[in-house]
Amino acid sequence: MKRTHLWQEHVNLGAKMVPFGGWEMPLSYKGGTVAEHMACRSDAVVFDVSHLGTVRLEGAESFDLLQRSFTNDLNKIGVGRAQYTHHLNPEGSVVDDIIVWWVADDRFDVMPNASNTSSVIGSIGGVDVTSQRCVLAVQGPNARVKVAKVDPRFAAVKRFHVERFDFQGVEVVVAGTGYTGEDGIEIAVPNAIATELFNQIIAAEISPAGLGARDTLRLEAALPLHGHELGDGITSYQANLGWVVALDKGAFIGRDALVSEKESGLRRHLVGVVGDSRQPFRDHMTLSRGGEILGEVTSGNFSPVLGKGIAIAFSNLNLEEGTRVEVTSGDRSIPGTIVKMPFVAKKK
Repeated sequence: MKRTHLWQEHVNLGAKMVPFGGWEMPLSYKGGTVAEHMACRSDAVVFDVSHLGTVRLEGAESFDLLQRSFTNDLNKIGVGRAQYTHHLNPEGSVVDDIIVWWVADDRFDVMPNASNTSSVIGSIGGVDVTSQRCVLAVQGPNARVKVAKVDPRFAAVKRFHVERFDFQGVEVVVAGTGYTGEDGIEIAVPNAIATELFNQIIAAEISPAGLGARDTLRLEAALPLHGHELGDGITSYQANLGWVVALDKGAFIGRDALVSEKESGLRRHLVGVVGDSRQPFRDHMTLSRGGEILGEVTSGNFSPVLGKGIAIAFSNLNLEEGTRVEVTSGDRSIPGTIVKMPFVAKKK
């Protein structure tokens, strides 16, 4: 079990540590998941997301290699920008969803999910620099105001932009990205000063939050999680993420399968469900309507903001908003309604 460079800091803060993707990570701190969730929605929190991979590609061939490997089109952006994309297998399944940080002309930092770093390296090569740095995600409506107290340059990084600069004698790379549905940034910082920066962020009245809140936040925002809404047998189109597919850019892994699926039509659709009560939905519960089984929940939990159970589910029918459904497990049945996602929209 791997540990991030900040492991001892989490223990000192009273975090409950759990295994996740081969790493021992903080699930929650003393206040609990719901309090951390609401702090992110109303103020600002910091997550240690150092378990995410960083695969560095450098050299003149890097651009073309990524174009051939992933679904999105880097021609849509440029140096100093970040892009969400998918890594597919030849059958069109999403092997991983990835953020690419275009750091310099011939340098890309590819950010896969924790357990998929080795598969990405096997596909595109590159250098795994995950163990050399920490990644801190500062998220929430007050994230920029508060992190500016540490360094105003952090707060100035725009959404889906990437900046690098000297901070206390080392290079940090900052992207306007996150996984909560709130505004914020992610900071890749060398281990040498990661502990100091983490503590400076907390001293700026940004509270620490764990993976429990990160999961409920991303679910309210209807953001996909690999192994749930993405994975083996699931295509970008089925996951309602066709916007990351650039069929017109030329050949890439899995393109032919996606072209075929687009021509034949989808066999299943992702839908959102809000329950009638506070009972939480759980993964793998059955989605049905009037006794007819339609599909299965991919992600389910309790929404602290809505005060009700919410779920993302695959359905063999593209159900309209307002459709009444049942979500069941054994003899437990929870009534709910199909809604438009996200469940909780980011404040403007």
